[in-house]
Amino acid sequence: MAAANEYAEDGLICPICFGVFSVPRQLPCAHNFCESCLQSLIKTEKDDELSYIECPICKEAAHPYIKDKPLKEWVSQFPVNAVIQSLLPTQSKFDRLCDACKSEHISKMAEGLCVVCEEAMCGDCLQVHRKQKMTRSHSFVTIKELPCNPQDVMIFAEGFTCSNHDGEDIKYHCKEHSVACCGTCFFVSHKSCTRVSDLREDLPSLLQEITPDHILDELKNVEHHLKTFSEKNETNIFDLKSRLNAIYKQLGEIRSKFNAVLDDIEKKVKMEGNKIYEEEFRRKQDENNECLSLQHAVRNSHFLLQKYNKYGTNLQKFIMSQRMTLQLSSYYTRIRTKYDKTKMVSIQLEVTSLMDSLISLPLHDVCKLVSETSSESLPIPSLWKPAKDCQVVKADVVDITISGGKIPFYNGIAALPDGKKILVDYSGQCILLSPSYQFITRCTVTGQVWDICVLENQEVAVTMWDQNKIQILSVKDDVICAERTIIMRHRCFGITAAGKRQIIVTGSCGMNKYYWSTISMDGEVESFHEFDCPSGSFNYIALDKIKSRVYITLPGNDSLVCFDSDGRKYFTYGPKNLKRPRGVALDRDGNIYVLGFDSNNIHQLSPDGSVLQVITFGVPQKPLKVCFDESKDTFFVTSESDGKKLHVYQLR
Repeated sequence: MAAANEYAEDGLICPICFGVFSVPRQLPCAHNFCESCLQSLIKTEKDDELSYIECPICKEAAHPYIKDKPLKEWVSQFPVNAVIQSLLPTQSKFDRLCDACKSEHISKMAEGLCVVCEEAMCGDCLQVHRKQKMTRSHSFVTIKELPCNPQDVMIFAEGFTCSNHDGEDIKYHCKEHSVACCGTCFFVSHKSCTRVSDLREDLPSLLQEITPDHILDELKNVEHHLKTFSEKNETNIFDLKSRLNAIYKQLGEIRSKFNAVLDDIEKKVKMEGNKIYEEEFRRKQDENNECLSLQHAVRNSHFLLQKYNKYGTNLQKFIMSQRMTLQLSSYYTRIRTKYDKTKMVSIQLEVTSLMDSLISLPLHDVCKLVSETSSESLPIPSLWKPAKDCQVVKADVVDITISGGKIPFYNGIAALPDGKKILVDYSGQCILLSPSYQFITRCTVTGQVWDICVLENQEVAVTMWDQNKIQILSVKDDVICAERTIIMRHRCFGITAAGKRQIIVTGSCGMNKYYWSTISMDGEVESFHEFDCPSGSFNYIALDKIKSRVYITLPGNDSLVCFDSDGRKYFTYGPKNLKRPRGVALDRDGNIYVLGFDSNNIHQLSPDGSVLQVITFGVPQKPLKVCFDESKDTFFVTSESDGKKLHVYQLR
């Protein structure tokens, strides 16, 4: 532990074990973990068809270089972070695969580095390299000869290559999607983009737009916030213990007057007090451990970018800065969803004034512990402007008409984690689009489809209302395949993901009767809530996972209704200028966006149902479905009147 404390400020602590890094392996998202910690994480995966692991910090997919290797060999395919390794107290041999062998899908450890080519090579490849006429004069450094300081180690650090296309070099930058990509990515996803440039030529201007110094400051802000959260919890635990000690002393003073009765009271109160304290202590310790894990990840991010900024090439600075920007997004999301406030528990001792009747009263009426929980908000560091203060701007109208379509409009759309979009039309067509809205592939399901949502493990779910069933589809390697079917008791319309292995569905269950239900991925009904709605019709649903609130549009009632997790109505929103509401979605701050199908507008509401604004400019006729891509502050709207066009809006 002393060693961990010594190196904590330097960002050399593993976010999983909280110890000093031991063989630090770096995932594609740039988060680092001990080799043994990653190996333990991989061992917990049971899926035989697993193609990636989730980063424990940001939940981004980390794909091994050679996917068909056994799970136990995956960890060796993630590179050792040579920069961190060079600063560890006990340095071991740098570990990196031979670049030449990797191009042949062979995993072979490198023994040295060609300084001119900047490629790591195994012994066999080094010999061939030395014999070639063009390369025999190149300088070589063996791993044993490599100096152990960041500036010299940087030349041996793993190069920035594409994690999606077998390690191809990153060559281009698309300003439209703020992403650096390889040649294959460019031709697959960004060929039609108008703002693509050669990355090396554009580096000076790009480094002015995304500066490492600014991101370093933001990372320090995140770390400061997480540290404040932990300190608040520690203070509350200390105050809670101090207050309990004062209460125990107070009980001792009363006990001198009522010895016989207070023996039982003191025993009971202490038991309750210790139970509350132990529960809160365990809860806050668990919270602080999670928070500490994230702090180390942030500190490690700060450390890495600082070293790349100081010693790296412009390409390394830019790529690492861009990756750290994505990390910042996940850090701020974690803060907003988990660390924006901490529950402060206090305890009071209530003693009755009816001392004369003390002996005849039940113990609970004489004296009891009262535990109160309140939330103390902490200042949130601001990478983003609050969504409610952003201006909604119409950014684009994309024509996605695909030959062979049977229905003139899309009634469902979902944004996948990798930036792709998947749309469904009434006839059962499912269309996959690239991040730049180019057609990739399609599939057709048998039934009349109404809505779609994104699940985990590269899966989506669609509702087929005419058959009372939900179809689960996989979206892997740009191919859409039917996986399994969930049979429902009633018609199902709107659908949304509810959490790990859960979905929530809404639909009709009789004359003027509607429902929303939480079901498992195996089709088991975990909750079912029924409600009345006169002359209703097809509706949509959205979920606020943080506040555990369900939002359902009721077109037949010209309203949006909000339920709590127990099925109780929290509020109903139904102004005169909202006619036949259909689509509903939430932005990153939990604000609600409701589409007025007949009123041709978009109502933006706060999480408690207060109207923020009603958007009419640039709204298509008969808007139908709305979907948010929170990572880009972008939302998409389909409409019945505009055929197969996708309307794109941004929060600026």
